Amino acid sequence: MVINTNIAADTAAAHLQDSNAMLAKSLSRLSSGSKITSPADDAAGLAVSTRLDSQVSRLNAAKNNVSDAISFTQTQDGFLSKVGNALDRMSELSIAAQDVTKTDADRALYDKEFQTLNAYIQTIAAKDFNGVSLFSATALSVTTDGDGGSFSMSGIDLSSTAYTGLSSTSISTMGGASTGAIGALAIVKAAINQLSNDRATIGSYETRLNYTSEQLVVSTENLTAASSRIKDVDIAEESTAYARANILVQSGTAMLAQANQVPQSVLKLLQ
Repeated sequence: MVINTNIAADTAAAHLQDSNAMLAKSLSRLSSGSKITSPADDAAGLAVSTRLDSQVSRLNAAKNNVSDAISFTQTQDGFLSKVGNALDRMSELSIAAQDVTKTDADRALYDKEFQTLNAYIQTIAAKDFNGVSLFSATALSVTTDGDGGSFSMSGIDLSSTAYTGLSSTSISTMGGASTGAIGALAIVKAAINQLSNDRATIGSYETRLNYTSEQLVVSTENLTAASSRIKDVDIAEESTAYARANILVQSGTAMLAQANQVPQSVLKLLQ
């Protein structure tokens, strides 16, 4: 029996230190919600989850870009639907002006509305979306993924000949409103055909962008789940580990106290 060295107390203290470390780590995980509270916990897991989180951030940014592009195409189509209404009315006026019972004075009245609608169409050609022209020949490249991939949308140009040709037409005379190659009706019909193509093009872009947006949502969910499995703590599992560590700390503290009492038995030999 010795006094200077208490092996039992040293052993109990070592176990208590380990239990305290486990309890502190468990508390840290439960309070942060993450099972990687320091790089030492899982160096490889931390590296992988960091890359995954970065990729998720990029995908979210790309999803916002696609959403803005969808809004852009929807705005384009909203304007073009009104252009379509104007062209429909202009074609109607072109036919009405060909009525043989109408005089040129009557046709001049029709032409006033015809020219006003044409001016309306030319005004729409100058509209923009957040400073970006809605109707120009310039193609727009939309970022569609987190690695910089893009999708190019051709410009919808309201300044093309099919539309600007309306500015040189008039239905104030029978000849101007005629169905000949240079007559108002023929030019309006050409503009309507172009408008149909333009709206179909916008529709195809919007469909493509909607699919891309849905794909980005799915990719983001999957990558987020993958990152979560690496770094997020399982509360049920960790709470069990916390309870175990807490009991070990309490029992270790009690046993250390008991171990420290053992050398006092030597006093009985000295009495």
